[in-house]
Amino acid sequence: MPTSDRNPLVHGSNLEQKENHRTKYRDAESRRYLSEIRSKYDKWHSANIQLVGPALTPTDQDDTIIGTRVELLSTYKDFLDQQHYAEKFDSRSNLHSSVLEEFLYYLFRDLAKGFGENALIGKSHTFKDIFFVPPKYSEMLKRPYARIEKKDHDFVIGATIQASLEAASPPEQDQNPGEILALVKEEPENYSEVTVTGNTETHIFDIPVVAIECKTYLDKTMLEGSSRAAEDLKARNPNSLYIVVMERIKLTSDVNLRKYKVDQIYVLRQQKNTDREFRYEETYVHNPINPTVVQHLFHKVRKHLIMDWTGGIEHGIQRGWLIDE
Repeated sequence: MPTSDRNPLVHGSNLEQKENHRTKYRDAESRRYLSEIRSKYDKWHSANIQLVGPALTPTDQDDTIIGTRVELLSTYKDFLDQQHYAEKFDSRSNLHSSVLEEFLYYLFRDLAKGFGENALIGKSHTFKDIFFVPPKYSEMLKRPYARIEKKDHDFVIGATIQASLEAASPPEQDQNPGEILALVKEEPENYSEVTVTGNTETHIFDIPVVAIECKTYLDKTMLEGSSRAAEDLKARNPNSLYIVVMERIKLTSDVNLRKYKVDQIYVLRQQKNTDREFRYEETYVHNPINPTVVQHLFHKVRKHLIMDWTGGIEHGIQRGWLIDE
């Protein structure tokens, strides 16, 4: 959907769900904590909305603006990461993990806006695969019975596609549209939306150009899962970019990163992961989020979005090497 048709404020939405939950978080302590978090969140959100940039056209102020956004994030994240909030709202609630997803929206909002109102940005259920499941051969001659499988991504920049599919007669044969079917709009949640009018199916789905996976920390098992997701995405959209962003890393030096299919891994705090209970000890050194890391992330994404993807063999022959670096 266009930018205006979805809610990219995933952390604010998570907070609102907790505030309005009919059974959970109704005790006095939870209400007080949520009120305190709401006050800080509203200030963080307002400051990011008022701050403009970086945008599509590079300027000398881009890194300064990114630095300001990182300061705002650090102030809010350090507040939210206090022990009593972390223990009250554990990892299953997604309150803490959704902060980074919303930060990415603020970071890339004005960049995406520069491409027009149809730019897709934010959390999305995107195209993963297409297959066909007609109930029998005679029905396949009437319409394709296509299913488009979806994959959840924490943050994407991309496009929403509307595709119409219909059964057609083989070349040089008479057209036979088959039985006229009534309008149907019933699909499982893990497939794309589809409407059927006559013998034509219309599917709507999102295609990521940039997919970013957000983690509190990354271990080897998570990296292997990210690599498989990146490989699946690139098999369907070779021009896509797959990035993993986390606060801390939980990998040893024995891991060979070159074997994995992700394009880049960013460790915002430049720090190894430590179990949560040890992070609240007085001796623990809590690295801040480094704005230089976020600046590198932004510039990598912007370069990918504005570059020419055509290239190809003919262009490669002229220089002598075929694959862009």
